[in-house]
Order: sequence, then structure tokens, then C-alpha cells
Amino acid sequence: MRCPYCKSTETKVVDKRETQDQKSTRRRRECLKCKKRFTTYERIEQSDLIVIKKDNRREPFSREKLKSGIVKACQKRPVSYESIENVLNEIESQLRKKNKAEVTSKEIGELVMKKLKKLDKVAYIRFASVYREFQDIRSFEKELKSLK
Repeated sequence: MRCPYCKSTETKVVDKRETQDQKSTRRRRECLKCKKRFTTYERIEQSDLIVIKKDNRREPFSREKLKSGIVKACQKRPVSYESIENVLNEIESQLRKKNKAEVTSKEIGELVMKKLKKLDKVAYIRFASVYREFQDIRSFEKELKSLK
């Protein structure tokens, strides 16, 4: 490990902890040359998922893109950042458990809607309106009736 301050490769680990989600290890390191401390994270590198879009284009799975959509749906709602992270972790975990290199955007969208429906009904409707491309008020009404 290279020190970010002096670029020396002589460092030692002074503390090691698992992160809350148990998916990575946090290491507190000290440079033996300049004596400054810094933190590194170690996590398992997972194989890349490919998302098959509606128009059959393929693109790499992006956790950040998924997070952005969920955050937008939850804007100004009483949903904690921790809850959003948990939803993201659950969705990504479910996708990776399928042991498939490719997943459809439809599979991802359905998982998000299932999770948001349990988390916050308004966020669910917001996400559904974009995901299902509601064209008019009748589409909203139909979805609202299904929630009752």
C-alpha cells in the first residue's frame, strides 16, 4: 500500500474492522516514513453485471445510476439515507445471486418497485410513473387503486 502523503510503500496496519454491511474491511494504516495515518477499504471484486435495456442495448450495471433513481423517488420523503442504502444492497445482492452475467432493466425495475412499495408508497408511485411511463392521470389512478 502506498502512502497518499509521501508515496512510500512502507506502511503498517494499526486497526482493522469490518464495515457495518460486512461487505468490506476498513484498515487504518500508518506510514513508517512520514508517520501520517490514512484509511483504506478492501472489498471483494465481483464480476460485472450487464444490463439489457428495453431497446436491447447493453451497458454495465451502475449502482450509482440505480441509486440516483431511488433517491429522486424518495426526495422530500421521510426515508433515511440508510434505508436507501439497504434497498440498494438488497437489490444488488438479489441480482448477483441469480448467477447470470446479464439482467434486464425490467428485472431491476420490478425489484426496485417491490422494495419501494414496502418502504414508501409515494416514492413507489413516483418511481412507477417514470418506470412504467405513465401517459395520463388514468395511469396514476389505476396504480393508486392497486395500492389500496
